[in-house]
Amino acid sequence: MRRLAPFACAALLLAAPTVQAKPFEIARIYIEYNESANDLGFHVSLDGEDWESLQIRDPGGTVIFDVDSGGGYTGLGLTELFFEGAEPTLTDFPLDQLLARFPEGRYRFTASLAGGGQLTGSGTLSHAVPAGPRVSTAIQNGAIRIRWTPVTGPAAILPGERVVIVGYQVIVDPFQVTLPATATQVTLPPEFAASLAPGQHPFEVLAIEASGNQTITEGVFVKP
Repeated sequence: MRRLAPFACAALLLAAPTVQAKPFEIARIYIEYNESANDLGFHVSLDGEDWESLQIRDPGGTVIFDVDSGGGYTGLGLTELFFEGAEPTLTDFPLDQLLARFPEGRYRFTASLAGGGQLTGSGTLSHAVPAGPRVSTAIQNGAIRIRWTPVTGPAAILPGERVVIVGYQVIVDPFQVTLPATATQVTLPPEFAASLAPGQHPFEVLAIEASGNQTITEGVFVKP
């Protein structure tokens, strides 16, 4: 068998293609604060194909989430991942202690792909939490309208933060819609409104900040 000279082997190694890590399509970490219930949690949303293991590291490099697939997922992998952290009330879990567990800064996401290689991404967590919208409702001739006043400042729990509102979301389960920052009301689709039974119906209006953080205000309307 003809053997390659050492320098030829080295040249082949140098010429070997390197496998580039692929980016996550979505990699987010953000705060959801419910002003009505005074609870707060940290949520993560990821999208990327097809991974078998995943780690999330905080700005200091500490692993805060570590998961491996197995069984039927071995060799196939996973794609989307969304989870909500527990949302303790701020009377039970002081805000300063909660924020200390999730400092502001860049969180890194690294996943091993089922077919080899890696997915990587990062998301920046901010502590800029918007105030909750002030909501009201109006029902006339069967039309149900949910209104709110524009949010211009931070939540009272973090008064020193500057916020930039980029949108609102309205949820009347199972109906939901996301609207631009200029919106101040939404009328429920007639067919959906007609399907609601008489009585009380809860709803939520969320103010969405540029960082992705969002604050919920809960409300209730009564259909005759």
